Amino acid sequence: MSRQPFYDVLSLGEVLLRLDPGEGRVRTSRQFTTWEGGGEYNVARGGRRCFGLRTGILTAFADNEIGRLIEDLILQGGVDTNLIKWVPYDGMGKRVRNPINFTERGFGVRGAKGSVDRGHSAASQLKPGDFDFDHLFGTLGCRWLHTGGIFAGLSESTAELTIQACESAKRHGVTVSYDLNYRPSLWQERGGFPAAQALNRQLAPYIDVMFGVLSDEPPVASAVPTDPNDIFAAEDAKLRPAIQKLVTEYPNLKTVAATLRRVHTASINDWGSLCYHEGNFYRSRNYPRFDILDRIGAGDSFVAGLVAGMLLENDAQKAVDYGAAHGALAMTTPGDTSMATLVEVQKLAEGGDAKVQR
Repeated sequence: MSRQPFYDVLSLGEVLLRLDPGEGRVRTSRQFTTWEGGGEYNVARGGRRCFGLRTGILTAFADNEIGRLIEDLILQGGVDTNLIKWVPYDGMGKRVRNPINFTERGFGVRGAKGSVDRGHSAASQLKPGDFDFDHLFGTLGCRWLHTGGIFAGLSESTAELTIQACESAKRHGVTVSYDLNYRPSLWQERGGFPAAQALNRQLAPYIDVMFGVLSDEPPVASAVPTDPNDIFAAEDAKLRPAIQKLVTEYPNLKTVAATLRRVHTASINDWGSLCYHEGNFYRSRNYPRFDILDRIGAGDSFVAGLVAGMLLENDAQKAVDYGAAHGALAMTTPGDTSMATLVEVQKLAEGGDAKVQR
């Protein structure tokens, strides 16, 4: 690896075109705002725009006007596009397409709702050998690889590619993070939650930083807190033993982090985060009854903040604080990705408020 790695962070994942009806409903809207977004990509984007990291995206697009629109949006976010695979378009989308995500933000008692059209996407057809990981990690150099269960769950070939990428990164000394991000829609025809868990366990030995907690059961609703001074006391008490069990089973895991969220309405949530790092636990400040404009992508912004905190500060407490603050700020603006600045993240992480700044 070169003395100065070319990339701070590379993300491996699918990038979708989000069509946002704003305050309306998809089924009745006549106008949509376009954004780019994707679970793994959002981390690279947040890392670049908010934290100034050198980031790139490993993905694929069908080479048509929709693909070039998504590329233009990625370029505006500052993420390097040189590693994108462009696949010739067949004119009809029978063989290859670009994924589209219609997403409502939700409000009050009406929750956010997504309708994703990702069949035959170029990214879902990526396979082992499509990227030269030895060149990327060994010659160009990269400090951190991020990927997750959304991309790995797209197809059998993306699962195999994810394993190849993580194995190669591990071999070259690159920190590897993985967001479990279970999506029932991706697995409903491929074995459901048990199949996703089997893949996650296959990947776990290559992972340094895990977002979410491996469990033998599907996620369940949060328990009612018992400590009035800590809105997440019950969740904290449940998560710590699960994390301890996880790192005992996979001692290669240096860090395990998770967001803490309780939904009052689509517009009001409790928000916070917990992080295990090398034997110790760290909690962010709590954000009780937090007002939300658009919650989509908040977890990815948490990941971006934590990754940046580790790379820039090498401090687990600052990392979990950056992650929670960045995720909170991302929910105050529309779109999947954050519009926050580093100064805003630092101020909020340190206990800042929403007073007018002049």
